[in-house]
Amino acid sequence: MKDKIAEIQSYITGSNQKITILYLLSTIFIGLNCYLIYRDIYWLLFLPLFLVILYLYFYSLDKVLLLITAVTPVAVNITQFEFNIGVSIPSEPMMLGVLMLFIIKLFYSSQVDRRIWNHPITIIIGLQLLWMLVTSITSDMPLVSFKHLLARLWFVVPFYLLGIQLFKNRLNIRRFIWFYTVPLLGVIAYTTYNHSLWGFDEQAGHWVMEPFYNDHTAYGVIIALFIPMFFGFTVSKTYSSAMRVSSFLVLLVLVVALVLSYSRAAWISLAFAFGVLLIVLFRIKFKWILFVSVIFGVLFYVFSFEILDRLEKNRQGPSANFAEHLRSISNISTNSSNLERINRWQSALRMFEDRPVFGYGPGTYQFEYAPFQRAKEKTLISTNTGDKGNAHSEYIGPLAEQGLPGMLIVLLLVGSFIVVSMRIYRRSTDPEVKMLSLSLMLALLTYFMHGTMNNFLDTDKASVPVWGFMAAIVALEIFSKNSEMVISGQSALNNAPQGVES
Repeated sequence: MKDKIAEIQSYITGSNQKITILYLLSTIFIGLNCYLIYRDIYWLLFLPLFLVILYLYFYSLDKVLLLITAVTPVAVNITQFEFNIGVSIPSEPMMLGVLMLFIIKLFYSSQVDRRIWNHPITIIIGLQLLWMLVTSITSDMPLVSFKHLLARLWFVVPFYLLGIQLFKNRLNIRRFIWFYTVPLLGVIAYTTYNHSLWGFDEQAGHWVMEPFYNDHTAYGVIIALFIPMFFGFTVSKTYSSAMRVSSFLVLLVLVVALVLSYSRAAWISLAFAFGVLLIVLFRIKFKWILFVSVIFGVLFYVFSFEILDRLEKNRQGPSANFAEHLRSISNISTNSSNLERINRWQSALRMFEDRPVFGYGPGTYQFEYAPFQRAKEKTLISTNTGDKGNAHSEYIGPLAEQGLPGMLIVLLLVGSFIVVSMRIYRRSTDPEVKMLSLSLMLALLTYFMHGTMNNFLDTDKASVPVWGFMAAIVALEIFSKNSEMVISGQSALNNAPQGVES
């Protein structure tokens, strides 16, 4: 009995000591904060939040990934051109933390899920990173190229490699989409309100989404990327009525926001995805698609003079009228945006001709293309200072920066996710898996179709959903066919890096 009493007293004493320490630390924290606030220094206020996030990094990494997903749409880019540095706050520093933790954990574990490493999409992404490393070594601006490579790593590791493990729990695919979309709806509300102050003017539509997106094209492509997902959620009978109704309401908001974005490339990319959807649903054979494509190619070649003559006569500029704004896409005589895009492409092709194998180095286009411009191709918005964007293409950009292998790897990556997605769609008997695989493919197609005219994979806004959607496709193929994918419950990610069992 005495031993029991002594044990209770010892416990109480220990608890009292812990409470005393807690009170002491709290008093020091409050006192120090009062002093710093008096001196107009506020950073210590964020210490508790920092400690909570640090705890999640080590004990609940899935929540960290979802948290990064949620802050990405509202992250703000801080750029310092003097040192060629641009960082999106707070998303990219958080991704860098995940990358560092992933590297550390790899040294302490040797169990690797070979199915993930051996998947075709993973191999192609690995090949792309390897070639980026090679071309960074041969780069004219190694500091810029290695920073670009590091940024690609902190996009790919959290949202592709770790994302595959996160999506082993199928519910996390939906969580990922909603965690990105809900803050995006806030940005849409902010943008629409600002736009309304200018009477929804087309010119104002180019910048009213700042500081969250740098222009309407980056804003439009992200909205288009999520429309196929919410269309899938709306029409799928596997979900509850509440889920389908809420998805339909979000879909309406996204469609209205896309129209008001005045992003012609985003409109085209969504129309292209809709065309692919019809091909899949009506099971049109590939040979007929190829046949029609060849016919159109031949007709374009035969009547190329007449087509170009017609395009040069089109002087329709940007307009608040939907039909007129759409017509301005083919204006290659007076539309500065279209002419500047052609100027950038021509400069990129000349850079490729100069260095066809290794290119000028990842991320260097905007600093290297000026000497490759021609006076007759320059426009009113042309610049030589490298502060107005890149090559405006996910294909031609890598061609200039990483040579022919760089572009071919991008094309291979696009082809691989289409093949894998269709393989899942055709083989699966699970209605939700079929819907997710098709919706994810269409979503990615909107981005890579848009990628013929713009490129945003060097930004967190686009990289998080694009790499995340690819990870979801791989997870569906690897885990659902082996009945390993769970519908709900604890994520397989916690306490384990990608491919490393905990």
